[in-house]
Amino acid sequence: MILKLYNGNPNVREVRRVADMLRDGGVAILPTDTLYCFACSMESKRAAESIALLKGFKLKQAKYSMLCASLSQASEYYRSVDRDTFALLKQCLPGPFTFIMEAAGTVPRNFQNANHTIGIRVPENDITRAIIEEVGTPLICTSVRPLGEEDEPENYTDPELIHDRFGHRVDVVVDGGVADGEASTVIDCSDGIELVRQGKGYVEL
Repeated sequence: MILKLYNGNPNVREVRRVADMLRDGGVAILPTDTLYCFACSMESKRAAESIALLKGFKLKQAKYSMLCASLSQASEYYRSVDRDTFALLKQCLPGPFTFIMEAAGTVPRNFQNANHTIGIRVPENDITRAIIEEVGTPLICTSVRPLGEEDEPENYTDPELIHDRFGHRVDVVVDGGVADGEASTVIDCSDGIELVRQGKGYVEL
């Protein structure tokens, strides 16, 4: 199923419909301010395993990020940080950044990386943030590009093409328009502040 929603004014009834699917253990493909992503409830291990299969890796190998509706919500899932790190988060979020943070005990172990970290995203996308708010908890996510695949960018940025490929394997594809083809900037804040990958977002470190 593909469902059209508009950034800036997402339909409340349709947002609730997607949120209900996710709370029930469904898998969605959602727009962000960078690439489209697979997403599921952080409370559904089965859905996370389904996403791992779609990506081509085992759940233990997965490097998921958490999609949060706000920095305030995100702060419940990473350990306390110093003033400089918090200022950086506040400056960049919402925005096209993934911050690798030391995971708090509220993050299920299945979704923590081997060094007990978790990627945190607060996308500048009204559709996805509204869905997360309606679900009531962050979502687990990873980009729609399967592991090791190099393909035409539009196959992962055009929601119609994404639906053609994955629509029969997920519960819903949320069409928020053609996505940006550039991935998020990744900054590791788990032990100091380090740029891991330069992507769409830019900030002076």
